[in-house]
Amino acid sequence: MTTIAPPPKAARRNGRARHSSRAVSGRLGTYVDELGAARELACVRGAGGTRLVIDQGVGGARLVAHIAADEPASNARAVAQMYLTAGRSRRCRSVTQADLRSEFGEGASPLDAAPVGCGHEVNSEGSAAQLVDRHGCLYRLQPAAGSLSIPELRWCRGINGRVVPVSVRVVIGAVEAYEPVLSLTVAAVRRHDRDDAVSVALLRAEHERASASPIVLNRRLREAVAEAIERREVTASEIAIRCGRVRRGPRGIVSGETSWLMRRIGQVAEAGQEEPTPWVHSDVLALIAREGLGVSPRDVEA
Repeated sequence: MTTIAPPPKAARRNGRARHSSRAVSGRLGTYVDELGAARELACVRGAGGTRLVIDQGVGGARLVAHIAADEPASNARAVAQMYLTAGRSRRCRSVTQADLRSEFGEGASPLDAAPVGCGHEVNSEGSAAQLVDRHGCLYRLQPAAGSLSIPELRWCRGINGRVVPVSVRVVIGAVEAYEPVLSLTVAAVRRHDRDDAVSVALLRAEHERASASPIVLNRRLREAVAEAIERREVTASEIAIRCGRVRRGPRGIVSGETSWLMRRIGQVAEAGQEEPTPWVHSDVLALIAREGLGVSPRDVEA
């Protein structure tokens, strides 16, 4: 991929990132701003395997998105494409040294321990960098009408010109990753906690429920099962049998209930559902991990 320069110098006390030799993993596109200046979108490798989508050119580098290490590399290009088509509605802040050092860890992000300088910081209009799921639906934080007299800051899904408020859990399930959804939510709650113009009560409650729920993502479990089968360490039938899911054929032949396993790991849809679920109960995840694969549940938690 094309090698381009990291963000320009901005060695000031305001915390903006200085020019460095940090490697850049790809050029994502170019455009001309409203003042006629050429700008370039680049994907920069961040801390802990994260990737930063940066808008750079005259006037400094701006952070478009901070993508978690476990997200598909294609998300960087998808975010860049949405940014390029946004036209004059593009809004993002300057890149800081904190962005280059920040790692988006897996799992829940407690509200009282949120990193102030996380990469998807909500701006003054209450919006954030957009996330995209595998179906092309867009998700972003923005004010939405609710049951209160003031707008509520919510995650909203946009598809085919329609914008609908959805819960934190729905967004996590759609992108099949806790981060950066939880970090973005935390940043929004912290920023608007004392804002009289918008309520974050529901957003805070949704974050707490998503963080404490025993229903967890099954993506890493699905990947672990697929890898074990591909390496021929075990078959899907053997995993099911180890988990106590056994069926007997008409001649008394014993086999594992592979349909149960495929549904639990999100490989096939439940009866009556159009798509596989991205969720599994933590007890079932632990059963499949320990008994079926012989690994620690922590190794397959998303």
